[in-house]
Amino acid sequence: MISRGPVAVGRRILGLDVSASDQTVARWHGDEPDAPGLDARETRQLRHIRRLGATGSVLMAIGALGAGAQPVLQNPIQGVRILGLPARIPTTALTMAMTGTVLVVLAWLLLGRFAVGRSANGLPPRRMTRSQLDRTLLLWILPLTIAPPMFSRDVYSYLAQSEITARGLDPYSIGPGQALGLDNVLTRTVPTIWRDTPAPYGPLFLWIGRGISAITGDNIVFGIFLHRLCALAGVALIVWALPRLAKRCGVASVSALWLGAANPLLIFHLVSGVHNEALMLGLMLAGIEFALRAIEKSEPITGRSAAYLLAGTTLMALSTTIKITSILALAFIWMALARRWGPSVKSLIKSALYLGSITAVVIVAVSFASGLGLGWLSPATLGTANAVRSWMSLPTSIGIMTGFGGVLLGLGDHTTAVLSLTRPIAAVVAAFIIVRMLIAAFTGRLHPVGALGVSLGALVLLFPVVQPWYLLWAVIPLAAWATRAAFRIPTIAFSSIVCVILMPNGAEYKPFVIVQASIATIIVCTIIILATRNILPWRGAVSGDTGAKSKTETTDAYAESS
Repeated sequence: MISRGPVAVGRRILGLDVSASDQTVARWHGDEPDAPGLDARETRQLRHIRRLGATGSVLMAIGALGAGAQPVLQNPIQGVRILGLPARIPTTALTMAMTGTVLVVLAWLLLGRFAVGRSANGLPPRRMTRSQLDRTLLLWILPLTIAPPMFSRDVYSYLAQSEITARGLDPYSIGPGQALGLDNVLTRTVPTIWRDTPAPYGPLFLWIGRGISAITGDNIVFGIFLHRLCALAGVALIVWALPRLAKRCGVASVSALWLGAANPLLIFHLVSGVHNEALMLGLMLAGIEFALRAIEKSEPITGRSAAYLLAGTTLMALSTTIKITSILALAFIWMALARRWGPSVKSLIKSALYLGSITAVVIVAVSFASGLGLGWLSPATLGTANAVRSWMSLPTSIGIMTGFGGVLLGLGDHTTAVLSLTRPIAAVVAAFIIVRMLIAAFTGRLHPVGALGVSLGALVLLFPVVQPWYLLWAVIPLAAWATRAAFRIPTIAFSSIVCVILMPNGAEYKPFVIVQASIATIIVCTIIILATRNILPWRGAVSGDTGAKSKTETTDAYAESS
C-alpha cells in the first residue's frame, strides 16, 4: 500500500484515474439543442439592436479620426477641413470613440439574448438564425475597416518589420531603428519601446509583410489597408470554422459565433486594431476543422479523409509560422489522432511521427522559402515581448504588487527579482495544466477543442505578457465547446470590461481629458438607454415571452420552424 500510494496520487493528479463526470472543466460543457427562430417581436428588437451596434461602430470610426492610433507622419486627414476636425477637439473625439465603444458592447450584450436564447414556458429557447447573426456582424465591422487603427499601434511595427524583410535584412536580429534609421518614415511611427526590438513573429507573417511592403513602399495608409485585409481574411476563416467546430461539440453555432466571432474583443482588436492574431486563429481553427473531419469519421483515414488530415495539419503548421503559440493545436490533434488509432503508446508514437513530419516540413519550407531561416525560433526572439510588464498577466501582476509593497515598506524595489521567481513558477503551472488537458483529450474525457481552449486559457493567464486580444486565443475555441454559465458569464463580463477601459489611441490621455470624456459618455449612453427603453429589451424580460401567444401557439410555431 505504501509503494502504491505515490503512484495512485500521481495518476489522480494527472487525471488518469478521474472519470469524466469528476472533471471540473468538463462541467463547462453541455449539449445545446437546436432552437426555433425568433418571432416577429423579437425580430424587430433584433433590428434595433443591430442599428444600435452599427451606430456605435460609426461613432468609433468618426472618433478614431481624432482619438485613434493615427500615424505620426502621412496622416491623410491632417489639415482637411471636416475630416481633420476631430483631431483638433480631442475631448470630443475621445467622447465619440468611448461612446461608440460602450454602445457596441451594450448591443453585443443585448444580442446575446437572441444568440444564446432564454427558455420561455419550458420550451426550447428561440435563437436568431445564422444569416441574421452574419448580417449583424458584417454591419458592425464595416465602419471600422475604413477607419484609422484603434487600441494599438502594433500595425506600425508590422510595417517597419516588413520593410526590414523587404530590404533583405534579418528582422530577428535588429530592430527598425538600427535597420531603417531613426529618421525613416516607418520607424518614426513605431512605438518607442519597439524601435530597437527584433520581430517576435513567424516567417509566414513577415513573408506576407514583405509582399505588402513591395506593393506599398513607405506609404503607411496603403500598408495599413493591406494588413487589415489580411486580418479580415483571418476573421473570415474564424467565422467559417467556428460554427462547424461548435456543431462537432454539440453547441449551437449561433451562440458560439456570438461569443467568439461577434465578441467586441475581436471586432475592436483584430479588425480595428489590425492584429495578426486574426490570421493565426483563422488558420488554426480551419486546420482543426479539416483534421477532425478525418479523425472523427468511422472509416479508415484514406483517400479524402487522408487529404483532410494533411490539409488540416498543414494549416495548423502555417498558423504556427504566424505565431508559435498555435502549435498547441497540433498537440491536441495529436492526442485525437492517437486515440482514433487506438489509445496506446504505439499509436502515440505513430501519430506523433505522422503529424510531426508534416509540421516540420511545412515550418522548414516556409522558413527557408521566405529567406528568413529558423532565427524566429531562438529563445531571444520568442522572449521579445517580455520587455512589457502587463497588468493582465497573473505572475507579472504578483511580481509588480510585491515589488511595490517592498517599496512601501522601505525594503527597496525588488520587482525584477520577484518576477524571476513568479514567471518560472507560472510556466510550470501552465505546463502542468496543458499536460493534464492532453491526457484528458487522449483518454476521451474532454473533446480536443475544449481541452485546447482550456490550455490556451491557462497559457494566456500565466504568460509573462498578456495583451487584451490574447484572451481570444482561449475564448474563441472555448466558445465552440463551453456552454455553462460558469464559463460564459465570467467571459462575457471580462470581455466587456476590458473592451471599455482601453484607450482608443493605444496609449494614454491626460487624466482630465479621460474624466471629461467618461462623464460625457455616461450621460450620452444613459440618454440612449432611456430613449430606447420601449424598443430594446433593457429590462431583462424573457426573450419572446410577450404574453400575446399561448403555450399551444408557441409550441405550434416551434414545430413549424423545426
